[in-house]
Amino acid sequence: MDHGRRTPDASRHSTNPTNSTNRPSPDRGVRAPDASRNPTNSTNSTNPTNTHLLAHSFAYLRPTSLKEALAMLREHPDARILAGGTNVLVDMKMEEAQPGQGATPAESLVDITHVRELVGIVEDPAGIRIGAATPIRTLAVSAVLWREYTALAEAAAAFGSTQVAMRGTIGGNICNGSPASDTVPALLAFGAEAILASTQGERVVPVGDLLVSPGKVRLRDGEMLVGVRLPKSVGKAGSAFLKISRVRADLAKVNVAVRLTRDEAGRCATARIELGSVGPTVVRARKSELLLTKEEMTAGRPLAAAEAAANDIQPIDDVRSTADYRKRAAIALVHDCVELAWARCTGTSEVSAQRGASPQIVKRELPSLQVDADESVDISLTVNGEAMEIDVAPNELLLNVLRERLELTGAKYGCGVGECGACTIWLDGQPALGCLVLALSADGADVRTIEGLAAPDGTLDPLQQAFIDENAFQCGYCTPGMLMMSKKLLDEIPQPTEAEIREYLKGNHCRCTGYASITRAVLRAVGRVADAPRVEGRTCGLRQGAREKESVG
Repeated sequence: MDHGRRTPDASRHSTNPTNSTNRPSPDRGVRAPDASRNPTNSTNSTNPTNTHLLAHSFAYLRPTSLKEALAMLREHPDARILAGGTNVLVDMKMEEAQPGQGATPAESLVDITHVRELVGIVEDPAGIRIGAATPIRTLAVSAVLWREYTALAEAAAAFGSTQVAMRGTIGGNICNGSPASDTVPALLAFGAEAILASTQGERVVPVGDLLVSPGKVRLRDGEMLVGVRLPKSVGKAGSAFLKISRVRADLAKVNVAVRLTRDEAGRCATARIELGSVGPTVVRARKSELLLTKEEMTAGRPLAAAEAAANDIQPIDDVRSTADYRKRAAIALVHDCVELAWARCTGTSEVSAQRGASPQIVKRELPSLQVDADESVDISLTVNGEAMEIDVAPNELLLNVLRERLELTGAKYGCGVGECGACTIWLDGQPALGCLVLALSADGADVRTIEGLAAPDGTLDPLQQAFIDENAFQCGYCTPGMLMMSKKLLDEIPQPTEAEIREYLKGNHCRCTGYASITRAVLRAVGRVADAPRVEGRTCGLRQGAREKESVG
């Protein structure tokens, strides 16, 4: 394979996805991109906040080992780390965090997707270690977390949409520095430590020491978070996490994580209470902890602790909530969280783990790669079962390649920031938002779109037929994303409950049909709804949709 730089070859920019013998055999060489094919490849774009594209050019670096990743960070001090991409790519689209902003002119992303040392949950006698690139979804369905670190599992289960949880990582959620992070309050409640590494070595600090202010964390030059370590739970302990948001797949207005331990006398031995979205960083309710520690858990004590917590926080008014509401909500959440954690300490409350499967990590045998901002390179894809090679630049999104160059228009443009689910595809068998995946990050991947859901002879998948039978669509714009997510749900949970369907689809927004018919369609597909007469014509479907209209949440 030749990665040498060369002058552009116009014949190599064909968008034809077939393996025709008339097409030149690609050598995956790095070259200057075809500006006519990718006009957004200019730093002088007049529309830099168009969320359907990445207007700014940047270099792309792909390490395949932790050692190599750290070397790249040392050599490129301006670089941003790309793991799931659910934060950094949104920020780049909105011009809130351009790589190299305020640093050196060489803007770059270091894609750690293929650094397998950073993925996984490992138990040892001292506790557990979670790799920084471990998907949030893995935490949400982890048996060990639900058993020993329940608040963290609950926080992961409450994290945004299912698609975002499939791609988003625990390390990214910490290093994003958001005071509304779901996992950070839970990590702090358990006394988690951050494992940091650079070419100079490794160091360990409390996770709380990383937090500086909204969007800022304390890392040294060339350093990256490689994992978090949680101490082993001992004695009679219980924890809980609760959250209030505008809709289910949203950032928190307020969230709370509580961990309590119980002594032999039946009193509260230790207490840790952390609140998110009520200050510039996560806030520890120390006065509340003092009211609980070494005391009996009498009927009024959880409320006293909750009121003390509300007096310790300084929330603000913003687009998601008001300061007054946040204070009132904090009282309710801390009260309920303390009661739930204590019930788990005493064994009077059962923990109900979330069903589902951890995202399967497919190891792609790829070499290291560096592509400059003004260059492009061939990548390999298997799209709906068909192998192909296509030339892409670093700032091209997978959604744009699928729609504009391969003419697979089933995945739709929507919000562009991962909130609507209209662009949902499968990447190596896992749901992903095409608007938040770089085409280069998909190199070597198996991609499946709605066009690949039906059988080769055109026979509809039973799920597609169920959507028709239940009139689970109107304009149809969101339907491809709904179908791709519903299909994956049934792969993970062959007989889901209605609640599980709604939970899994919480990141897929429909503005016209309502969700009752969509839920019924999924249940029909698995034989959980008795066959009903097929409704002929769309008029009845419109009336039905109007009756069933309900909120996204």
